[in-house]
Amino acid sequence: MSDTLQGLIDLLDLEPIEVNIFRGRSPQENRQRVFGGQVAGQALVAASRTVDDRDRRVHSIHAYFLRPGDPTAPILYDVDRIRDGRSFSTRRVVAIQHGQAIFNLQASFHAPEEGMSYQTQMPEVVAPDTLPDFKTRMAPHKEMLGEWYDRPRPIDVRYVGGDPMSRSREPSDRQQVWLRADGTLPNDPTLHACIVTYASDMTLLDTTLLPHGLNWTDDVQMASLDHAMWFHRPFRADEWLLYDQSTPTTSHARGLATGSIYTRDGQLAISVVQEGLIRRERS
Repeated sequence: MSDTLQGLIDLLDLEPIEVNIFRGRSPQENRQRVFGGQVAGQALVAASRTVDDRDRRVHSIHAYFLRPGDPTAPILYDVDRIRDGRSFSTRRVVAIQHGQAIFNLQASFHAPEEGMSYQTQMPEVVAPDTLPDFKTRMAPHKEMLGEWYDRPRPIDVRYVGGDPMSRSREPSDRQQVWLRADGTLPNDPTLHACIVTYASDMTLLDTTLLPHGLNWTDDVQMASLDHAMWFHRPFRADEWLLYDQSTPTTSHARGLATGSIYTRDGQLAISVVQEGLIRRERS
């Protein structure tokens, strides 16, 4: 396991403060605001720790980003145990900084049971092992990316069909990436779900810029507004997952993106939908 991945695991290991209240921290990085995937992953950890039935695993989350998070201050996660039914448990989590809610999440947990099964087919793409890693792919843009280029990354992301900067001048409504944790994780399904929740916010909103011939290095203000995930089938975050992303619409300074996450053997593991703020910067 890389030190960076161990750092992510430590980041997700919240400190219990009181019954249903947990405290999280942010990494010591030069960020203007807390990465949205971090808050979502930590909130899911907080929710999971209040579900007493260990057989119940998260099957859906619905979240709103309310205010930018302060990376220099701890984040409190207040969990409301809304319901524990015979088949499902529901939790609501509010993330708080400086006395204000910055994020809220609802999560539902369900024990696996037999039922009907169907899924869309996984797209045919090149194998991740044949694609360059982030640093190799982004080397032509090193000066533009600055210190962000050299920052260690706990998630290995490999673009199918070129990086966003190279492809942005050829408008498209689709993007595909392979991703996995940079190392071997413990056999804890909740940890794997929280790490993929963290990673799911990394490239999805960028997809909404591609139809406009733009990328996140252009003069564009972007921020996640809401985020939803449905967990369908078992997966491991330390094995390659294909994140197939598309954007059906942008309007009124908002962009909508959808993602399907497949295991390498073609199982549809997770569905993701996100809406984000997209504003052109005015000089």
